Amino acid sequence: MDESHALYLARHGETDDNREPIRVQGFTDTPLNDTGRREATELAERVAPMGFVSLWSSDLSRARETAEIVGNRIDLSVRLDPRLREANRGRWEGRRFIDIEREEPERYAAWRSAPATFHFPGGESLREQLERVTASLADVRRSREIPALVVCHGGSIRVALCAQDPRGLEVFHRFEIPNVALVPL
Repeated sequence: MDESHALYLARHGETDDNREPIRVQGFTDTPLNDTGRREATELAERVAPMGFVSLWSSDLSRARETAEIVGNRIDLSVRLDPRLREANRGRWEGRRFIDIEREEPERYAAWRSAPATFHFPGGESLREQLERVTASLADVRRSREIPALVVCHGGSIRVALCAQDPRGLEVFHRFEIPNVALVPL
């Protein structure tokens, strides 16, 4: 493990909704599918030798189950924190991105081109997500139970990375975070 990183973020495994064509999940509590469970098992094997002393997770089932599979392998209990959730994407949740792009082209373009000012219809902004995710990660650091593994969501990892970049949320869409990606922070 790179000793300069006290935290590692991991994205949950696959769900039926994050297979093409991708559906917006957000706060929707979508479970892992069989592929996602296999991916979580592979993540557990990758992180087993890394010496984590604490394990944290979003409370949404796709992240929680991924963390539980990892925790069983590395003998750590999972601490749940709802602040680690994906963005509340409001009325977009459950819809396919390709349909949103076709049916709401201006709003979709705003989402892709100006993430720092975008607000999901009936949901939250990425700034709100960034504030709650970074507050949670600050609490993990303050716990001094590090190195720590935090299992969460692609958007949550992206906002955490944006918080470290001087360009902020404007670089949100530049980060590719595949299922069970492991990202040092």
